[in-house]
Amino acid sequence: MQNLDEAVKSIKEKEDFIRFIELLLKDYKNNPETWENKTIESYLEAMQSWIEDMDGYYINNNLPIPENVNWKTFSEILIAAKMYE
Repeated sequence: MQNLDEAVKSIKEKEDFIRFIELLLKDYKNNPETWENKTIESYLEAMQSWIEDMDGYYINNNLPIPENVNWKTFSEILIAAKMYE
């Protein structure tokens, strides 16, 4: 199975992102001990905190800070998943 870091690097289109989410879910199910945030509440809180501090991650890793993140689409995905079956 491809690891999550490799999967992130290979995302170029929607299908890649779908496969990444599948890998993320499998990782959660197969390796729960590696997950600090095991509830939806703690996961969303961590996501919010990371986004607030994300520029530092990119700077510290000598990576360009993303400029064209489609925050609206990402927000729509999150809210749709609240009720989508």
